[in-house]
Amino acid sequence: MKMDSKKMVRLLKERLQSPTTTFYHDVKKDTLRIENSETNKGITIEIPGIIAKWENEKEKAIEETVYYVKEALLVMGGEHSLKGQEKNIFPVIRSTSFPIQNQDGVPFLTDEHTAETRIFYALDLGTTYRLLDTAFIEKQGWREEQIKEMARFNVRRLPTSYKQDTVAGNIYYFVNTKDGYDASRILNESWLHEMKEKIEGTMTIAIPHQDVLIISDIRNETGYDILAQMAMSFFANGLVPITALSFLYENDELEPIFILGQNKKKN
Repeated sequence: MKMDSKKMVRLLKERLQSPTTTFYHDVKKDTLRIENSETNKGITIEIPGIIAKWENEKEKAIEETVYYVKEALLVMGGEHSLKGQEKNIFPVIRSTSFPIQNQDGVPFLTDEHTAETRIFYALDLGTTYRLLDTAFIEKQGWREEQIKEMARFNVRRLPTSYKQDTVAGNIYYFVNTKDGYDASRILNESWLHEMKEKIEGTMTIAIPHQDVLIISDIRNETGYDILAQMAMSFFANGLVPITALSFLYENDELEPIFILGQNKKKN
């Protein structure tokens, strides 16, 4: 079966249909907004990205999208508190194109990261999380710096196990725990320093979507091309894409690199 936007929207509506769910399909932007009619809160998803994922994973892509939407709607409709949740506050990485305020116009708590990425902060709720906005933080009586300090501390506590693969003489390390914070581990500076000690060539880092982080030990020019292909593939298939670009890691700093054919070009 050939999938197109019309079919995908129909499939998602069938899976997400409920007495309190309202759908708005923007044909021009090719997006589908799903709202809880009782709270008027909802989530907008981009249909082309879901179709691209469906091309590779078929039914699994639909199931993951439906799960993601249901969890997001559940979070939006619930009352949450930061009291006693100090260990459940984490940083999350998003693309700089990701909205910096919620649907009510309230700014999320954010920090600058790179030209391609931005840091947001979230309260972990078990199977999903809530991005923290400034009004919610103020209502809870917390300071923004408190949130940021706790989040940075907590991300350092996360396990950093990885799988290793060698291709054409280059070594690639994949962190893919799927705990929602794989990309966030790019903020664990002490771990990055440890990995740097293992690297014999050039160290690069890629965070194509929220559930994967790739550290590469690039030892020849072919390694850059392989990395570019990997990053683009992960980016196209991620539920929460971040960036298809990779970063050089030098002197504790991240610098985006553009990989063109057999050459690498710094931003």
